[in-house]
Amino acid sequence: MTSTTLPPEETSGAFPADTRGMFLRVFPSIMLPMFLAIADQTIVATALPAIAASLGDIEHISWIIVSYLIASTIAAPLYGYLGDRFGRRKLMFVALGIYMLGAVLNSLAPSVMILAITRFVQGLGGGGLMSMSQALIGEVVPPRQRGKYQGYLAAISVSATAIGPLLGAYLTLTFGWRSVFFMNIPAALIAIVLTMRLRARSGNKGDWNFDFLGLILFTCVVIPTLLALQNARTFEVSALPLIFGLFAFAAAALFFLLRQERSTPSPLLPIDLMRQRGVWMTQLVAVAHGATLTAFIAFMPLYLHIMNIAPLQQVGWILLTSTASIATASMLTGRFITRTGMTMIAPSVGLIVACLSMINFAFNAAHMSFLGVAVAVCIAALGMGTVMSVVQVTIQTLAGRRRLGAASGSIQLARTVGAALGTTLFATVLFASLALSDADAAQMFAGILNRGPEALQTLAGDRREIVMGEIAAAFRNAYLLLAILSGCGAVLAWLNPSRRV
Repeated sequence: MTSTTLPPEETSGAFPADTRGMFLRVFPSIMLPMFLAIADQTIVATALPAIAASLGDIEHISWIIVSYLIASTIAAPLYGYLGDRFGRRKLMFVALGIYMLGAVLNSLAPSVMILAITRFVQGLGGGGLMSMSQALIGEVVPPRQRGKYQGYLAAISVSATAIGPLLGAYLTLTFGWRSVFFMNIPAALIAIVLTMRLRARSGNKGDWNFDFLGLILFTCVVIPTLLALQNARTFEVSALPLIFGLFAFAAAALFFLLRQERSTPSPLLPIDLMRQRGVWMTQLVAVAHGATLTAFIAFMPLYLHIMNIAPLQQVGWILLTSTASIATASMLTGRFITRTGMTMIAPSVGLIVACLSMINFAFNAAHMSFLGVAVAVCIAALGMGTVMSVVQVTIQTLAGRRRLGAASGSIQLARTVGAALGTTLFATVLFASLALSDADAAQMFAGILNRGPEALQTLAGDRREIVMGEIAAAFRNAYLLLAILSGCGAVLAWLNPSRRV
């Protein structure tokens, strides 16, 4: 397998030869914004019941999460685009400022719908924190060192995901749900001070016109797509016309977006970069990984609880150990890249491990002990932890320093799409399997989601065993879907021509 050639600026001595002390100077300045952007989503999710109890309007409570997701998805490539032009350190300050403004507005929101709007504002900052953190690593760290730093960032990412619910629960119970948003303000101020330590670098020079039409069309792709995926999770037949209509609108917008990006001299999305085989294959690996990891972690507590494999307290320990496994694998992969320069070998093997683990989990989890499930989950997490740092290093190396922001934004977009797609496909397969096999079991499953496994106690013994078997079969089909997704990611990683930095 041949490897692609590095862009000239990646080998031209643009990076400092002496990297001693770089970790203490660079990493804290990038770590905190990344932690804020990721932990924010899980912290707020924990506070949703308290918000609903305080503000009411429970039917619209999900918009608090959805609006942030939409805004951050739109913002990630936009910040990358602007950061390449005006300097990424400047755009990090802009992102932190908008993020703090959103936090203040969130804490003062008098209703759920106002809170959803202010969460959109905060998401416009949060998306920038994600993409600028990744791009700044590429700007100040030499290519061979990026693997180590991206491994550290991946560890921070999964740690934030795990710590967020615990921190959200503590703040909500101790100080009330508004404190969840207030705590972002001092943290963002510290991040601003740390970012000042980074050296200011000028952006790209030359003629430039902002791609307003590209931004509008991109927004018209993202919002209908995410709304369609959000509605598809419930697998309600009555929602199908709306879902298909949203997808059709997004497809039409995508067609015109691609035409616009090919013709404009300053495209919002780096279409010419995405045409490279190494780039689009790496982005698809990010989509497959994001889909597998997010759905696996999101639905695992539900599965273990419903199947009476483990109580909720023990499920929490499994989540923490899986997070530690992902973080460990990410850091080891980053160090492996730094030592050897080889990139795609790690996800090629890791995603095969994840695929086999999903198959094992699908067929055997219902019969395992708690310890057996914990071990199986940790093995799957180790496999999936080999991907995150690799995709960032590969894309940034192929993009070169001039387009680091656009490249980092495209990877963040790929991960977001993958996460939304994975949870939607998992839920769709789960509900469809139940509905096709036993409509009554599907209705019973909805009751279990609301009341827990005790909802089955109203059934006779034989019927209860049948329903539990059908639910187990539905979860098996859903986990086999994750095996297919991770297997596709492994094939894409193995065939990727960009295998070395």
